[in-house]
Amino acid sequence: MRPSGRILASLFRTPIALGVTVAMALMAPALATGGRLLAQEPAAAEKPVDYITPHITDSYELEIPWVNSHFAKEVCLGHHEPNGHCGPLWGPVHIGSLEVNLSPTKHVVFMLLSAAVAIVILVGSAQAQRRHQKEAGHVKGFAGGIEAMVLYLRNEVVLPNVGPHGEKYVPFGLTLFFFILLMNLFGLIPYGATATGNIAVTATLAIITLVVVEVSGMIAQGPGYLGTIFYWNKDLPLFMRPIMFVVMTPVEFISKLSKPFALAIRLFANMTAGHIVVLALIGLIFAFKSLASGAPFLMAVAIMALEQFGHQACGGMLMEISRQIAETNACPLDGGVVFVDGFCRRPDRLDPLPGTGQLIRRRGRR
Repeated sequence: MRPSGRILASLFRTPIALGVTVAMALMAPALATGGRLLAQEPAAAEKPVDYITPHITDSYELEIPWVNSHFAKEVCLGHHEPNGHCGPLWGPVHIGSLEVNLSPTKHVVFMLLSAAVAIVILVGSAQAQRRHQKEAGHVKGFAGGIEAMVLYLRNEVVLPNVGPHGEKYVPFGLTLFFFILLMNLFGLIPYGATATGNIAVTATLAIITLVVVEVSGMIAQGPGYLGTIFYWNKDLPLFMRPIMFVVMTPVEFISKLSKPFALAIRLFANMTAGHIVVLALIGLIFAFKSLASGAPFLMAVAIMALEQFGHQACGGMLMEISRQIAETNACPLDGGVVFVDGFCRRPDRLDPLPGTGQLIRRRGRR
């Protein structure tokens, strides 16, 4: 195994143990609640408690560890309303007929926390890497693990998909990867919240990606880039061109929007569904109230362990974004040229187009 592979394996070699730890920690508040219910008299009516919706939705309240019967305390991020609920800190900003709420929420706090942690880890690792190179001639420790991850994403994900000219897109790809990864991980710890389980967050990231992809394509290809939106195939007979223009232009436009839309929905759905399943399984423990409760516990542990592996989907998302950038930068827009397996190809040819060459490096080559 390559050194970078060994380092990464050492960082993530215990997903099962981590899943057990996180699942048991998530169950701590629920165990306290379940204990109180069992201690009540049988005649007392049990009031249903919704502990799934507050966990997966956004709010103006932040839950922190506290020494009480719930092991938690809710802190209001806004102001207390007369009805006892927590409301927004500021009033909405009016932009024409549009209202924009800029008040801090639980997901905003964890987004800022994820960004701060990413800056500390990456900037600190970069400084440690320079120091280790001067002192020992090689990087070591935690900084070595981060360096291995960065090099793997650069050499095996971004450059093989974008190509040699994709060096300038590496910082953007790494920023997305670590930002999304940390937001996902914060949702797995007790008292945390998954900001990527908010469709507004994933939609904003998708819009940023769409802007980067389209602007980079316009810069790389100039006015000819409009051919990716307004279909005008010069290889067709003249009388067919207007017909295909009317038919295919809406299709091309929809395809521009469908890719970032799919990225937004996929991340949102994965995070939301994963947390609902884990919390539902934990809830079954108190529904059974018997030895059968061990089965939901083991299933919850298994789901938590799978979620540790599931964060590798961030790499797949980064790969998809890299391919979108490559498609808008690499291929000339005439003769129905398409981007396939790292090459610009014509439908009737299997070899690369003259002048384009091997735009994308084959995996494993440097």
